[in-house]
Amino acid sequence: MRKRINLNCDMGESYGRWTLGHDGELMEFVPTINVACGFHAGDPHVMRRTVELAAAADVEIGAHVAVPDLIGFGRRRFTITADELRDYITYQVGALLAFVQAAGLRLRHVKPHGALFAMCGESEEYAQALLGAMRALDPELVAIVGGPGVAAAVAATGVRAIPEGYVDLAYQPNGFPVLERAKRDWDPAAVAERAVRIVREGRLDAVDGSPLTVDVPTICVHGDASNALEVARAVRERLEAEGIDVVPLARMLRDEEE
Repeated sequence: MRKRINLNCDMGESYGRWTLGHDGELMEFVPTINVACGFHAGDPHVMRRTVELAAAADVEIGAHVAVPDLIGFGRRRFTITADELRDYITYQVGALLAFVQAAGLRLRHVKPHGALFAMCGESEEYAQALLGAMRALDPELVAIVGGPGVAAAVAATGVRAIPEGYVDLAYQPNGFPVLERAKRDWDPAAVAERAVRIVREGRLDAVDGSPLTVDVPTICVHGDASNALEVARAVRERLEAEGIDVVPLARMLRDEEE
């Protein structure tokens, strides 16, 4: 049974004149954020503003990378080569890394978005392309990705990878989340209860009722639901009421190593 957990949230998903999410307010409840890098959402101006908000809120920053799918919000699978994926990752992480370094901050992790998360989790070739691109940029970066394709890629590249849990998505029986092309609202109290169950029991139920082991150091709270702020607040307050500390990812991983 864990006594602490990390919460991460996907942010920076506005684009041009289109605004999505309440990034600044969400940063009050999560210590770790994943910033869209322009392929599924975000643009250079949004990336800069999100990094500035993160600096003011003192939260950890990671790159939220995707297949080039603005219309589908990165939630459609693409048929691409491993070399193409490696270039996509390098391009996106490199862009955000520039904004982070310009702000005097450090990029901590990389997390695939939507369909790319499943693609990398299922395919050793894609996972190795992801982790190899990360290693070339900064071998200290941590990947937030899980699945059967990841372990061999970790062994081949030496890049650390960790799984995450989902409280505002349903689970398939294979352990991957059920992707929502348009993020629906979830009941904040129910989501908070799922978060406590992950921390206390390391388990959730799949959509068919089968039990799943969800032993993870970090839980994702999505930022693109219309009630994301209420969900994040409910999760944070419920965890703290249960005596569960919400900590930055770097501390979470450091504590697990000790």
